[in-house]
Amino acid sequence: MDQDGRKPRRGSRKSHPSPSDVSRRDFLKIGGMAATVPLVGTKLVRAAGADVAVLGPGKVPVALAVNGRTYNAQLEPRVTLLDALRESFDLTGAKRVCDRGACGACTVLLDDKPVYSCQILAIEAQRHRITTVEGLGAPDHLDPVQKAFWDNDAEQCGFCTPGFVVATSALLARNPNPTPEQVRKGLCGNLCRCGTYMGIRAAALQAAGEGGRRNG
Repeated sequence: MDQDGRKPRRGSRKSHPSPSDVSRRDFLKIGGMAATVPLVGTKLVRAAGADVAVLGPGKVPVALAVNGRTYNAQLEPRVTLLDALRESFDLTGAKRVCDRGACGACTVLLDDKPVYSCQILAIEAQRHRITTVEGLGAPDHLDPVQKAFWDNDAEQCGFCTPGFVVATSALLARNPNPTPEQVRKGLCGNLCRCGTYMGIRAAALQAAGEGGRRNG
């Protein structure tokens, strides 16, 4: 019924609803569609008054500087540095154990700072220097930290070992002559489920001593 008490004629409905005719559900649908429109074709979104380039969701070119070499791949922006190293570049030293940034088995150096590679996107690691355990030494020419781990039998299952070696190298770069307590605190971000902490700490102190003798 209209205001005069008459029934509206068929086909007399408005072709475009007024704002008051749009339900909350329709408003959310329209808003969601509008938010995705800039992602199609242009790959730009408006943020803080500026056009911002959108990467993905498809694969994009990624270049990583790892152990003095440049590696290139087409990766989805969601791919972590750990997955890129292992799956795309066949650098499997960093291990996936917890995949939540809690165990340290995936530790690598990013501009000489230890980081959990499972918590960094590969696309974010571009334009940084990445060092994995493979970049520290070779089987026929072990890094002093690697040799110290070997000498002190500081491993069992081996899953945590690469992360500990990298973290120890970073610790000794910051503090070439740490005390046992400083070693314990400096490596507290890495976990060994086999419990070889005594051997690991001994290895760190041995590597520190060898470094001091070389530099003396």
